[in-house]
Amino acid sequence: MFSDIARKYSRSFLEPLARFISTTGVSPNVITIVGFILMVGVAFVLAQGHFLLGGILITGVAIFDAVDGTLARMMGRTSRFGAFLDSTLDRFSEAVIFLGLFVYYINQDGQLELILIYATVVGSLMVSYARARAEGIGVPLKDGLFTRFERVFLLVVGLIFNWLTPVLWLLAIFSNLTAFQRMYLVWRITGGEEGG
Repeated sequence: MFSDIARKYSRSFLEPLARFISTTGVSPNVITIVGFILMVGVAFVLAQGHFLLGGILITGVAIFDAVDGTLARMMGRTSRFGAFLDSTLDRFSEAVIFLGLFVYYINQDGQLELILIYATVVGSLMVSYARARAEGIGVPLKDGLFTRFERVFLLVVGLIFNWLTPVLWLLAIFSNLTAFQRMYLVWRITGGEEGG
């Protein structure tokens, strides 16, 4: 997955940033919450139709938001609640970004884009739910074509280069395919109907 590659190479700038933040004594959970609030601000920018600026801001906020886990490990403050909070607000962050786009396209009477945004949000939530439910039955599951990293990366590309409608088609199709892919992976791992 591209997310594994990104995680590997992002350490070179995430760790110095986390080290600097650690000197302030700010909690990793505060960073998580601030990251979400910043994404709400980006959603307002997108609702106004400022796609290029929105794409740039999403990149910056995503980098900032990725610091919390590194910061928690560096400060020795990892916790189950912190991991839960981070995952939950990540879902809200993604949803609020698409809400911003939804508001923009309502005002533009973009019916096709509205449908694609809805399908993308459903697919995105189901990808996350499939992983959470799999882990709930004891099946570790990180594989998938379009994980959050791939979705956000593609969205940023669409915003910056003004290719949003084609990108929404890709997101709508492949996010839902990824959810079905994860269903298949869980079926294969668990032995499906045989309960192996």
